[in-house]
Amino acid sequence: MHTIHDVARLAGVSIATVSAVLNKKGGVSAELTDRVEKALVALDYQPHQLARGLKARRTQTIGVVIPDLTNTFFAEVVRGAEDEARSRGYSLILCDSNEDGSMDRTNLDNLYARRVDGVLLSPSHVMSGLDRLSQRRFPIVFVDRIPPGFDGPAVVIDNFGGAYQATQHLISLGHTRIATIAGRQDFCNAIDRLEGFRKALQEADLPLHDEYLQRGDFQLESGYRSGLHLLRLPKPPTAIFSCSNKMTLGLMSAVTELGLRCPENVSVLGFDDFDWAANFSPRLTTVAQPTHEMGHQAMRMLLDEIQNREHGGNGNWNKKVMLKPELRIRNSTAPPGGSGPARASAS
Repeated sequence: MHTIHDVARLAGVSIATVSAVLNKKGGVSAELTDRVEKALVALDYQPHQLARGLKARRTQTIGVVIPDLTNTFFAEVVRGAEDEARSRGYSLILCDSNEDGSMDRTNLDNLYARRVDGVLLSPSHVMSGLDRLSQRRFPIVFVDRIPPGFDGPAVVIDNFGGAYQATQHLISLGHTRIATIAGRQDFCNAIDRLEGFRKALQEADLPLHDEYLQRGDFQLESGYRSGLHLLRLPKPPTAIFSCSNKMTLGLMSAVTELGLRCPENVSVLGFDDFDWAANFSPRLTTVAQPTHEMGHQAMRMLLDEIQNREHGGNGNWNKKVMLKPELRIRNSTAPPGGSGPARASAS
């Protein structure tokens, strides 16, 4: 890799002159500027962006920590974040914690050591030590998963409203035996989805039997195991609300393994839409989240705060953005014992 010394030697100028041209400081004649620029091209010289950033007290890089890169939900969130970052001259360092809470801490420590300008964080587990991050004056925006009681900057979905609407849809079809596969209850998104589900049942004077409440962990295997348990009950549910895309896929595997048909034997409604949900067999009714917009807004919030601090802002920011999900009715929900699209236009 060529250095600034090599450029100066080839152009026949001083290092200070090369530096002035690179940093567009002016005061260099047109002839010398031309010689330096030709030397830069000839050597394919690339300035050390990190070193330049440290001098300016910023690196133009943002860390993104997510719990599961294989989940299409988080992949789309990252895409939205990167689109916004790129438009404003920033690059991303992406870290996958693989649903391991200890990796959250390791990833954050590594990103801090790399002097990133800020972090988007969707943690794998409830994190202690947020006060330590705050003491570092380290700009962080949470995405999707936030610990209970956290009131800092975050971009989330109206999980309560989405689950409430989904459950109302199943009730409107005539279902009274409705089960749910809930997510992990250490984050507000899963807590709110379960509460929205409960609220809809309560308003319809429908009980939530203990055996109809299964607690998963957002992963495929827990959806599969919970599905087998529910569908093997002496009085199985006629509809199941699954609180994440991976658990929905696991649930559908259980339906198939037991020789059942959806929605003829059981209606399935999932939370999180994904690219091929509309091409699944049957086409899945889901609560779709604006994942790209989540990433976009979270990154915009973070970069705005970074810019604010550069201009002397005090960093006191507690903004929370809540986006609305959309119920997409397809073929996996129908009246009990019924088949076909469920009383509404499919999408």
